[in-house]
Amino acid sequence: MKKEFAVIGLGRFGGSICKTLSEEGLEVMAIDRDEDRVNEYAKIASHAVIGDTTDESVLKNLGLRNFDHVIVAIGEDIQASILTTLMLKELGVKSITVKAQNDYHEKVLSKIGADRIVHPERDMGKRIAHNIVSNNVLDYLELSDEHSLVEIVANSRLAGNTLLDLDIRARYGINIVAIKRGKEVIVSPLATEEIQKDDILIVIGSNPDIDRFEKKVFQQT
Repeated sequence: MKKEFAVIGLGRFGGSICKTLSEEGLEVMAIDRDEDRVNEYAKIASHAVIGDTTDESVLKNLGLRNFDHVIVAIGEDIQASILTTLMLKELGVKSITVKAQNDYHEKVLSKIGADRIVHPERDMGKRIAHNIVSNNVLDYLELSDEHSLVEIVANSRLAGNTLLDLDIRARYGINIVAIKRGKEVIVSPLATEEIQKDDILIVIGSNPDIDRFEKKVFQQT
């Protein structure tokens, strides 16, 4: 059986999730108080419903307790986001992801039991900032408060060296878990793998170690 998802709030963030899940062929119920938004997603989602999810009877009537995952993507109305999340937990929804507006909102969501809390604007801001600071950083994904996964373009200083030559793990405490070379992806590359200029290195490690590696390799003349 296909997993069933529900997306509450069809703004830019919720709408994007709804479209992506639907494109993957998954069952998605799209829910919003705004009739125009619901009509927009009626042809995209499996079901599109107008509803106020701060009303417990609405949640029950929609059968949300039977869904595998509910995404609460309500925009500016923090109170509605909190009330909806709280009632979903009380209904026994298996997994709930909630969009947080700020740190205070996140603290409340954590206390009432949200399974995953995301800060799309903040996280995207971090990714863009890292890209601006270093032309060699293509993408930046925060895995936790302390660890990240980064895509770094190999420069001439790295090119021509094997992973063994560079000894990156011992020197910087980070790991190259994959190398993108054109259309080829080398997963768990061997120590004898020679880096070529413009290879994309998929690096994982603590944020201070990644920063130290970037500064040493890309910012020194």
